[in-house]
Amino acid sequence: MNVNADFTLKAVMDTYALAWEPSPMNGVERQPLDRVGDEVARASSIVRYAAGSGYSAHTHGGGEEILVLDGIFSDEHGHYPAGTYLRNPPGSTHTPFSTEGCTLFVKLRQFHPADTTPVQIDTLTAPWYPGLVAGLSVMPLHDFDGVGSALVRWAPNTQFNPHVHPGGEEILVLKGVFHDEHGSYPQGTWIRSPRYSRHAPFTQSEGALIFVKTGHLDYPLTA
Repeated sequence: MNVNADFTLKAVMDTYALAWEPSPMNGVERQPLDRVGDEVARASSIVRYAAGSGYSAHTHGGGEEILVLDGIFSDEHGHYPAGTYLRNPPGSTHTPFSTEGCTLFVKLRQFHPADTTPVQIDTLTAPWYPGLVAGLSVMPLHDFDGVGSALVRWAPNTQFNPHVHPGGEEILVLKGVFHDEHGSYPQGTWIRSPRYSRHAPFTQSEGALIFVKTGHLDYPLTA
């Protein structure tokens, strides 16, 4: 199954309007945002666990990156409430479940093979750092070989400089409304911009909080 599989094109998805599709496990549904492959795939998805649902034990051959959007996500290693950022590196194994239900942003098989360090960050308590312009704050989550993930908090009426993303950029709008000269992207919008895309982002009165990933579209687009 291929979804937004041409990575040379910009993709914009309103996750609040997408239908939920069943997964192989009862009670677990997903919204594919991009996907290259069938059940084993390079994929970005919103995943929803009903209360009491879960997956059987499995290994992530290409790694798994997770941001918990709501509820509590769990596995045999711990419990991860909303705001938790996780990286399960290639070769890691777990048995995920959710007692009360949860919603996740999940990226599969998008790790550098040498990126083998597990990561767990509580973004509700981790520090923020000043951004490159006034009104911008950044929470770095991960960086390896030119590929970075971060949360970026935009105060109302903040303007960023025009810039280019040589390795592409991916954004999930978590709060507020994010803007650039190409459009306006309210909470729940997922945006993937191709390599060497250019924009001049800004916010208006609402401000915004976004998850941002950059540099990863330089990697081979294979499942």
